[in-house]
Amino acid sequence: MSLQYVIDGHNITKHNAFTRNFKTHVDLRNALLPFIKNNHLTGSSKNSITIVFDGYPDGSPLGASGNDEVTFSCDISADEKIIKMLEKSPFRKETIVVTDDRELRFLVRSLGVKVMGVEEFILPKEKLQKNKKDEAETELTYTQKHNINEELKKIWLKEK
Repeated sequence: MSLQYVIDGHNITKHNAFTRNFKTHVDLRNALLPFIKNNHLTGSSKNSITIVFDGYPDGSPLGASGNDEVTFSCDISADEKIIKMLEKSPFRKETIVVTDDRELRFLVRSLGVKVMGVEEFILPKEKLQKNKKDEAETELTYTQKHNINEELKKIWLKEK
């Protein structure tokens, strides 16, 4: 059975792993679906993608085809639109919502739908694990922080 990815579009377009030298938010939106497809972020090409953006469409082509869809929330928020879509869906167990919005994540889970963070979705698993390992290795203990602060005080706060 294939998976359905429902993506909170602006969460990804604002992430630093995606944002490049785009001149407008329209350019960002237009580049999102090809970015997901070209980087095989949903795994199998049989998996479908629905990207939900806040607001109204501006008329520019968004490159959706086949199982893929780009939709706009119009008069409601993208979060509300995603929840309404999920409430109507008979395939909740095969759906993964990609968002960093804390409230939306909570509501999605309450519907029995899987949630994935934007960074987890965008970054390859090896790089994500390396980033977490690097963060763990660079975490200073309280004693180390205290010693550094004391040393800096001696250097910078010399009384004359």
